[in-house]
Amino acid sequence: MRLTTKEQIEEYTDFAVAHERSHTLQSYEWGLVKSNWINEYVLVRDSEGKIKASLSILLRKTPLINLYYMYAPRGPICDLRDKQALKAIADGAREIAQKYNGIALKIDTDAPASDIEYVENMKALGFKLRNDYTNLEGVQARFDMRIDIKDKTPEQIMAAFHSKTRYNVRLAQKRGVEIKVGSREDIPVFYELMVETGKRDGFVVRDINYFYKLYDCLGPKYHRLFLAYYNGVPVAGSVCTVYGSKCLYLYGASSNQYRNTMAAYLIQWSMILWAVENKCHYYDLMGVPGNIEDENNPIYGLYRFKKGFGGELWEFVGEFDMVYKPFWNWCFNFVERSRKTLRHSFSHFKAGLRKKLRRARQE
Repeated sequence: MRLTTKEQIEEYTDFAVAHERSHTLQSYEWGLVKSNWINEYVLVRDSEGKIKASLSILLRKTPLINLYYMYAPRGPICDLRDKQALKAIADGAREIAQKYNGIALKIDTDAPASDIEYVENMKALGFKLRNDYTNLEGVQARFDMRIDIKDKTPEQIMAAFHSKTRYNVRLAQKRGVEIKVGSREDIPVFYELMVETGKRDGFVVRDINYFYKLYDCLGPKYHRLFLAYYNGVPVAGSVCTVYGSKCLYLYGASSNQYRNTMAAYLIQWSMILWAVENKCHYYDLMGVPGNIEDENNPIYGLYRFKKGFGGELWEFVGEFDMVYKPFWNWCFNFVERSRKTLRHSFSHFKAGLRKKLRRARQE
């Protein structure tokens, strides 16, 4: 079903925000961010007519042919051991697939990999599990770094930081780094930092309109833009969201200048304090590599930085796929893999070329 009335939206939001499995990517507002997708919902009700389980599904039309790819990021919101609710969700998703000529449904629940009962329940419903990746190959990361902040004071949270991380937070404060909450007018400032970071680290940056959309659809209730300034110059920025029990660190960027101010550490601390203010249970630093023993991994630094804030490494179950049209699903996956491979190769090529140009200038 579509949520079209104010009453439907409020009922869903009240349920989703209050549930322990709440997640920004399952919010009604996230569906607005993804306005180029169709957003459908499966709602399961108890004997009193109240929502007890839900799944927000995004549908994207494939090029040229009238088929749709279905994706439910971090769903469902329900008791994962409730077999009846899971079956009702699967049945509801199948009805939506029939309505839109759906190819397949992908669900990447942020349930721990140790939840074997949930995995077996999903497999019994016909879902196939993919969990053979350890870096960031999935639509969402399979490994996250989360800080348990429930009922903790800022002092208790900082006490769990690695000593070097605590030092860097205080160093940024000592050097006069100032953290400001950004407005919509500050998005171009943040975007310049994102572009600079993308060029430095070799990743593709989304169009600026995406960041406007995040602000307009989620903020200010669920979204906040943080900017760090040193002597009036923007040196770092981050975007995070609060929804229910979780605060998510979505995007971060930093300038090539003044990196010794350690602004990136102070901006993380500011976001953690906002999560505490909103009584969140977890501050989620998001994706890290799963193989933490491999220090030669190109993204190992991501793990090292995030680990310093005292978080715990979470391994999630992976991606569940319910295939409705096997042939078209194979075609779709082939095209997606090819596109990602080309984009990844091009990004690495550009990053390598920039490094060679920097060396040439130094010589």
